[in-house]
This record gives sequence, C-alpha cells and structure tokens, in this order.
Amino acid sequence: MIKLQAGDKENLDIWNECVAFSMQDFERTYKVLDIHYDIQCGESFYHDRLPGVVERLLKGGIAEISEGAVVVFFRDVPELADKPLIIRKRDGGFNYATTDIATIDYRVNDLKADAIWYVVGAPQTLHFKQIFEIGRREGYRADLCHIVFGNVLGEDRKLMKTRSGENVPLRELLEEACRRARKIIDEKNPDLGEDEKNDIAATIGIGAVKYADLLQYRTTDYIFSWDKMLSLHGNTAPYLQNAYVRIRSIFRKAGNPPLKIGRLIFADAAEINLAKRLCQFAEIVPQVLNGFRPNILANYLFELANSFHTFYEACPVLKSEEPARSSRLALCDLTARVLQRGLDLLGIKVPERM
Repeated sequence: MIKLQAGDKENLDIWNECVAFSMQDFERTYKVLDIHYDIQCGESFYHDRLPGVVERLLKGGIAEISEGAVVVFFRDVPELADKPLIIRKRDGGFNYATTDIATIDYRVNDLKADAIWYVVGAPQTLHFKQIFEIGRREGYRADLCHIVFGNVLGEDRKLMKTRSGENVPLRELLEEACRRARKIIDEKNPDLGEDEKNDIAATIGIGAVKYADLLQYRTTDYIFSWDKMLSLHGNTAPYLQNAYVRIRSIFRKAGNPPLKIGRLIFADAAEINLAKRLCQFAEIVPQVLNGFRPNILANYLFELANSFHTFYEACPVLKSEEPARSSRLALCDLTARVLQRGLDLLGIKVPERM
C-alpha cells in the first residue's frame, strides 16, 4: 500500500488494471439500474493530495504527532473525546480517513459543492462524525451529511446471503428479478412478442427490487421476499405499474383522443377522493428531502393507486355521458402522469403493457 501511495510504477500498473476490470463490471450493473454518473473519482484519484492534507492539518494545529503517527484528537467534543483519528500511520502510510478528508477538500474547493451527502451504512457513523468535525475545524461550511441505511435480511432474519454463506452479488439478484418477472409475463400475457416480454420483464423486475428497498424507512432492516416484491397486489412496484398500464389501456380503447376539458365535474365520492389525492403530489415531493425519506413518496404513490382502483371500480369512464366522461378521462390522464413521474423520481420505469 505504501508503494502504491508513493506512485511505484509496478504497483500502479497492477492497480490500474484491477480498477479497469472493476469499472467494467460496475458499469454493467449501473446500466441495468439505469444509473449514470457525471464524475467518478476512485480512491486512487486522491493519492497525490494525501501528503498535503496531513501537512496542512499539522500546520493548522488540527493534527499532532503521537507515538510516531499523525493523529487528530477531539478533546473538546464529548462524544469523540476518547476516539482519536489517525491520518498517517507510523510507517508513513495513509488510510481511509486521510482520503475522505481529501475528498471533502476536492468537493468543496474544486467542485464548489455546498452539500455533500454520504450514503453509507450505519457502522461508519463514528468515522463520518470524526471526518465532518475535521471539516468544520478547517472552516468548511458545506452541508456534510451521513445518510445511513438499514440491512437487507433473508427469510431467516439474518443478513441476506447465498446458500453457501456468501454475499449476494447485486447483478445476479437483478438478473434473477428479471427472470422471475419474465415467468409471470409468460403466464399472464403469452401473446406478446419476445422483445416486448424481455423489456417489460426488465422494467418490472428492476422496478420491484428498487421499490422494495425504497419503500422502507431507510434505517429499517427488512426481509427480502421475491413473492412479495413481485406481487401485483399490495404495496409493490408491479401494483403501481399495473395501475398505470390499466389507465393506458383505457386510452387505447378510447382511440387515444385529445382531452377536451371545459370544466371538471366531480360528483361521486371516489372521484373527489382521487382528485384530492392528486393534489397532494406537490406537497409530498419536497418532504422526501426532510430526513431523506423516499418511502414517503413510495407510500403516497401506493395510496394514489388505491384511490384510482376505487375510482375505476365505482365510476365508469368510457361508458359515461358527457361532461362526466371528459372529467373522468382527465382524472385518469393526470393519475397516469403522476404515477409515471413519481416512480421516475424513485428511478423506476413504467411499461405500456404487462
């Protein structure tokens, strides 16, 4: 590690080859998840900055030499008073703490970030408290926030593992989700073409995994269940996607006419309830950032889908007379748009058919 951090050519060549292989594999998974990055800076990106970080903290009196290592003490912070942080080891090597301080420097000074959010598991809570305290001592005013999350458990309520006891690779899990979704599509809509089945299976399978995770309060552990997350009933992505598909089916049957709305008329209680639910969307979205809770949006979309299904059962749309017909079509259209937009905010797509 010391040779690598010092720029030794042989070590760097091996490292760069490993990074290239890793990034290729990461990119395949990112593509499946439809995730795109503007900037990707691995740990090695900061190697040249690490000596400067240590020297700056020593010069500023934030760090000091203790038993041959460079250490930051937090004597004036009660919860950290007995938890010093090493930023350079006695052998001259740097560690994750040094790199994380360098990342804050880069993001604040080079990228001009005013907010830096770390989505990392709860076991790193102490680490980030120490890093953020150093950032504050250096005078950084950016919003530094550690967003913790819970664990995914197997049906035995222990950390999810393969049968051999290994961690479950994300890409394998996503591929299995698509296979299971494809099986459901084969059973329910066998007349669709192969390409369309595969596209729909990917939309449903990937969406199901994302939604099952985002549905939970982010610090809550949850039990992973294929049957539950792929169900067309209950609080699942397929249930929400099915509501959107049902609305699109209504418009296909109507010949996709342009909406002509003079004024909206709501007489039935189900219409009024759906209209009120739609009006809540603008209030719900900003709440997601209060405590970083995408589950608020997920639960709202579930309630919206429930309201739509109640409306659909109680209020004929295409068979109703004007002006009720146009009003109900408008409600359907807006419901579909909110479902699509809301799921898109969660990183989930919607199919036109299922």
